[in-house]
Amino acid sequence: MTTFTLTPRWLARRPNARYMGLVLLVLLLLFAWLTPWLFPADPARQNLLHTLATPSLSEPLGTDHLGRSQLARLASAIRLSIGLALLSVLSAAIPGVLLGVAAGWRGDWLDRGLGLVADCVLAMPGLLLVFMLAAMAPGQFWSLYVGIALVLWVEYFRVVRAATRSLVTSPQLQASRLLGFGKVYLFRRHLWPELAPSVLTLAAFGAANAVLAVAALGFVSIGLRPPTAELGLMMTELLPYYQEAPWVLLQPIAAVFLLVLSFQLLAGRDPR
Repeated sequence: MTTFTLTPRWLARRPNARYMGLVLLVLLLLFAWLTPWLFPADPARQNLLHTLATPSLSEPLGTDHLGRSQLARLASAIRLSIGLALLSVLSAAIPGVLLGVAAGWRGDWLDRGLGLVADCVLAMPGLLLVFMLAAMAPGQFWSLYVGIALVLWVEYFRVVRAATRSLVTSPQLQASRLLGFGKVYLFRRHLWPELAPSVLTLAAFGAANAVLAVAALGFVSIGLRPPTAELGLMMTELLPYYQEAPWVLLQPIAAVFLLVLSFQLLAGRDPR
């Protein structure tokens, strides 16, 4: 019996970059999820007697302009960014892959109809679509999620449709069809092993773009609202104090950089 192992084959392409990205992402996840257990603090709790405090044993990353714990807020913001990115990617990848396979396999009117829908979505700049939904429901998590997912699904659809068109005519798949195997088996045995590397690469790029989109919306005050701990919003709030406490402003900037870097490395970008 032939078995299929997804991760080693995907990591085999540029393994150094992808292992580095995986390690970096795991470290960020550990920081974001273990911090509330090791340093329990309310990220929204203010203490105006200790504003812009320097890092200390009680506050390893200092406090912001309202005396809130930077450690707690940074961990909460990273959890939010990673959670929203992964949720958006998953919501975009599943319909994008399924519709791409259906369009490439069936062709004819289904292919033309779905292709027209994808072209209509591509006609509008992706960030503008996210801006519009965020402006319709300012400060709402669902508007960011829906907007990012609507932008991302098109890339999965286009890549998978193009690959499926050639894969469905392969001798291996045709032989399996003649032997009477169903479509689920054909997809799992012949299509998905070939599609998976491209889909996972798109997922890594999509997660990086989602992190940047959420931070950009927060930075221009269209995304989530205070007192939510969000990386772009934290930059906006701390920007007036960059001369007085530059280490506080650098923390959300470094978090965005490391998050995007980890996903880019997972996508196969070699830093050398």
